[in-house]
Amino acid sequence: MGRPKAVYLKNDKGENISNETDNPVFSEILEKPLSRRTMLSTAGMGAGLLGLFSLPLANIAKAVAPANAAKPLNKDELIRFKAVPFSTKDDIVVPEGYEAKVFYRWGDNVGINNNMPEFKLDASNTADEQATQAGMHHDGMAYFPINNATKSTNGLLVMNHEYVDNGLLFPDGDNNWSLEKVRKSQNAMGISVIEVQKDGNEWKVVRPSKFARRITPYTEMVIEGPAKGNDLMKTEADPKGEVVFGTMQNCANGETPWGTYLTCEENWSDIFVKTAGANELEKRYGIASQDAVYRWNEFDDRFNVDQTPNEPNRFGWVVEIDPTDPTSKPIKHTALGRFKHEGAEIVIAPTGEVVAYMGDDQRFEYIYKFVSNGKYDPAKGKANSKLLDDGTLYVARFNEDGTGEWIPLVFGQNGLTKANGFNNQGDVVINARKAADLANATKMDRPEWISANPMVPGSIYCTLTNNSNRGKDGYPGIDAANPRANNLFGHIIHWDEKDGNSASTSFNWDILVLAGKDKTQDRNHLANNRGDLFGSPDGLKFDHNGLLWIQTDVSSSTLNMNEYEGMGNNQMLVVDPEEGYFKRFLTGPNGAEVTGIAFTPDNKTMFINIQHPGEPADGNSDHGNPNQFSSWPDHNPKGRPRAATVVIQRTDNGDIGL
Repeated sequence: MGRPKAVYLKNDKGENISNETDNPVFSEILEKPLSRRTMLSTAGMGAGLLGLFSLPLANIAKAVAPANAAKPLNKDELIRFKAVPFSTKDDIVVPEGYEAKVFYRWGDNVGINNNMPEFKLDASNTADEQATQAGMHHDGMAYFPINNATKSTNGLLVMNHEYVDNGLLFPDGDNNWSLEKVRKSQNAMGISVIEVQKDGNEWKVVRPSKFARRITPYTEMVIEGPAKGNDLMKTEADPKGEVVFGTMQNCANGETPWGTYLTCEENWSDIFVKTAGANELEKRYGIASQDAVYRWNEFDDRFNVDQTPNEPNRFGWVVEIDPTDPTSKPIKHTALGRFKHEGAEIVIAPTGEVVAYMGDDQRFEYIYKFVSNGKYDPAKGKANSKLLDDGTLYVARFNEDGTGEWIPLVFGQNGLTKANGFNNQGDVVINARKAADLANATKMDRPEWISANPMVPGSIYCTLTNNSNRGKDGYPGIDAANPRANNLFGHIIHWDEKDGNSASTSFNWDILVLAGKDKTQDRNHLANNRGDLFGSPDGLKFDHNGLLWIQTDVSSSTLNMNEYEGMGNNQMLVVDPEEGYFKRFLTGPNGAEVTGIAFTPDNKTMFINIQHPGEPADGNSDHGNPNQFSSWPDHNPKGRPRAATVVIQRTDNGDIGL
């Protein structure tokens, strides 16, 4: 998520710094059998669309439209709203009978007190002021009820602020760079905790609130799990390797059954700079010799790897935050592995273990899960947090026959030995990518959000946003789980854990949909005209009624490509995964990503985030003309586009989506 940068793939010397070329892949041949889920012929083409019988990839287009297909289910009986069309309107469009209202924008008062300065249209707020205001580029989000009697009308909304855009953040952009600018940039990242309340049919941010909080790259945090005290975590400022300041580049999220928020550090490596030449570990995570975007290293030695060589190792983790205690210290849970975390979907296995599903959002990276050694006990409340520090980290291998296995990343197993540079489990989790390489896991097309079906134990879905390098010279070719070369559109993969138990080490998998526009037919790939077109699925979440919501992140530059012409702005869709009909629910403003999704327990209110409205193709806004591509949400010619949280409800107060 967030804007793509070339540094994700190569350093300034053209050297590989990700997982594009190192491992063998399962298939280098286009005409490989593709595992497919049994089609629901009584529904015309249902559920996952792909079954467990094999079929050459070249014949898929013919197979998805059988001549004797039965009459499809009546989609209006499943999801009754009228789908919205593609849109290029610089606003949010929702179906008839729904209302969408902006209520928490970048620069708005968090609610720490009621006297903080307002957001200035020219973005001239100071660094200290930004620390008490909403950060930039809202992303992953969760809702936590705080009053059982009114749990769907009063709660805490916790959200990530992923990255910054200097052209919007400062009146003069990158000019006159200074320590004050670095501090403001840092204060515009991190997390917001705000109290929200419904009054009648209107939602508002409660100001002041005893819960209100901003968490930034300078908030003190503790390190737990196998990397705590590891030599690679020690710095001059923290010689024990137990305490770290801050979290940043927070993308998607998770929430625990004991009422805490999980924020995930994704593109953290972009901010670190090492001019002396990166070592193997640094290259594997993308540490480069320059950074022309954030420039924190110019005034903050923490991000100058030449000065603080171990500081990067202290980022790339899942961080737990207690939203109900603003005095609590967030926890970096190192047992869950270090990589470019997209999210952390928490499930309690039937056998009691806590399971966390996680994606590493970069081309040709992996899908992971963590299984606790201990069992969840509701009576222990937030003490269950310790379960995230003791367990087994696994990486997924998707076999060509539709089966899969979870490979343990445990010191001493699967090549994770001293001979390969691992001295203990702390080394394994710090260098989880290399560990996954050695385990011969399946390289995926940018694993993004993961969501577990609340109605079907062990049924898990993951968005794979895109991968234009798949199949190119020098890069891995297609395989069964990633079946398209030059995968501009992405897909959604699904798996069923053995016996419905998320703690199992084996599974069966299929593909829910290959997204995008077919050049020969105006339909979703493999969807047999079963719903509305979309590309680059990203955000993914089940609601309380078992409907699956999909949010898209087609980049501004890609939207102008021939393959995407006529597809409009980014959007949000909904599908009953057992029926397979995708229906467009929302379109976003110009240049914006639709992301972040949360529901109240009664499923009558949905919160979403709109990130980077008006984003230029290169991701860098012009401070002299900030409204060039969008003026949402204020539509003020003297202002600038602002990421924002939006509340969506039905006008008849019914359940969202039904």
